[in-house]
Amino acid sequence: MQYYNESEFLIETIVPEHELIISRTDLYGIITHANETFCDISGYEEEALIGKSHNIVRHPDMPRAVFKEMWESLKSKKQWSGFVKNIRKDKGYYWVHARVSGVYKDDKLVEYKSLRSPVSFKDKLKYQKLYDAMRQKSGEMSRKIIYEENK
Repeated sequence: MQYYNESEFLIETIVPEHELIISRTDLYGIITHANETFCDISGYEEEALIGKSHNIVRHPDMPRAVFKEMWESLKSKKQWSGFVKNIRKDKGYYWVHARVSGVYKDDKLVEYKSLRSPVSFKDKLKYQKLYDAMRQKSGEMSRKIIYEENK
C-alpha cells in the first residue's frame, strides 16, 4: 500500500476547454500513444507513459466498479463513457469525461482508444460524492481530510 501526504491530493489541474486528451493502448491496457495534452495534464513525459499500464493515472478515489463496467462494455464491443478522476505524476489530480472504444481492423480488435475532455465543477462534485459512496459501500479504501485550526 502506498501512502501520500493528504495535501498532495488537494491540488487540481484543470483540463482546458477545447482540449482533448488522447491515448491508445494495446489489448492489455499498456499505453502505446499519448498526445501532448495527456502529457501536459498528467505531468508525465511521453517516454514515461509509453509502455506503462494506463493505471499509472488511476486515482485511488476511483471505485473498482467503474472500471469493471468499462471493461464489460468494451468486451461487448460497446463504447464506454464516464467521469474519471485521474492522478498526476506529482500526486495532484484532474477530472475528465472519458470515451473509450475498441479499434477494429477487419472485424478484429487491435487496440483501444480514449478521448477525454473537461468536466464542469458541478459534475466533479456530483461524481466525487457518488464515487465516495460507492467505495464506502463496497468496502474500498476511503480517506478523510481533517482540518484542525491552530488555537
